[in-house]
Amino acid sequence: MSKITAAITGVGAYVPEFVLSNKVLETMVDTNDEWITTRTGIKERRILKKEEGEGTSYLAIKAAKDLLEKKNLDPKEIDLVIVATATPDMPVASTAVFTATQIGAVNAFAFDLQAACSSFLYGLSTATSYIESGRYKKVLLIGADKMSSIIDYTDRATCIIFGDGAGAVLLEPNEEGLGFQDEYLRSDGSGREFLKIEAGGSILPTTQETLDNKQHFVHQEGRTVFKFAVANMADVCEKIMQRNNLSHEDVSWLVPHQANLRIIDATANRMSLEEGKVLKNIHRYGNTTSATLPLLLHDFESQLKKGDNLIFAAFGGGFTWGSIYLKWAYNS
Repeated sequence: MSKITAAITGVGAYVPEFVLSNKVLETMVDTNDEWITTRTGIKERRILKKEEGEGTSYLAIKAAKDLLEKKNLDPKEIDLVIVATATPDMPVASTAVFTATQIGAVNAFAFDLQAACSSFLYGLSTATSYIESGRYKKVLLIGADKMSSIIDYTDRATCIIFGDGAGAVLLEPNEEGLGFQDEYLRSDGSGREFLKIEAGGSILPTTQETLDNKQHFVHQEGRTVFKFAVANMADVCEKIMQRNNLSHEDVSWLVPHQANLRIIDATANRMSLEEGKVLKNIHRYGNTTSATLPLLLHDFESQLKKGDNLIFAAFGGGFTWGSIYLKWAYNS
């Protein structure tokens, strides 16, 4: 009997209708289109307005339904729903549980997974383990974040970067040797001071003072995070290529977290990859945190061919980072 591997067999996505362009941001904070584009590669991002939907679950449900419709899949067949997110609907009550119920996945158990911008990557590792155990046949992994809910739109250092969105993938068993091949995941808790939300957790619960001090928004020390991200995303990609004897010619696609165009380019350069092998949509969505990787798969699905070697890479607050090597399992 062939070894069971976990393969992605379908993708879905959702981004809100409202477009927050660099030109609009120019009217909100002291910045300009040229400055943003040169330093980040971002031209616009999507924002979930309250009249359209409420929280992250709205995005996750939309992406999941898109996948279910494309696959013509009965949600009752799903065994597990994981929502990778840094912006859950609320504390305690899991966003994934609500999402599973709303899409009709009544036979699934569900939970959230939080590792900042690496959440989807870590979720891919987790979902793979459930499939390869043989106990579960269909795992729905959703990366979704409503970053606009934790961004201070008077802070030009962060408001230019982030957007809202969601992407979903279905993982199923594969006996052709396709799907998940290897992973190299890392973390370093000394980095949590450089990218965080100070208040609202158990260390500093919400008070009127924390609200007045704007301590419930994302704070980032950009230069430090950039330096760590450039070095570490490139390192893990190089490591996973070496471990699997992959040359730059063997890699079909780099699927990198969309945080900053310069970080993406630095990673690709370390891997000696040509421009055409690097998936990018940062100019359209900005950094959607947990949603960047599945949104890439959705946007470029038609170009991915069965047997293609994909290298995923991400870096997030905490710090968290890593790379996953996967063989694409189908032609769309």
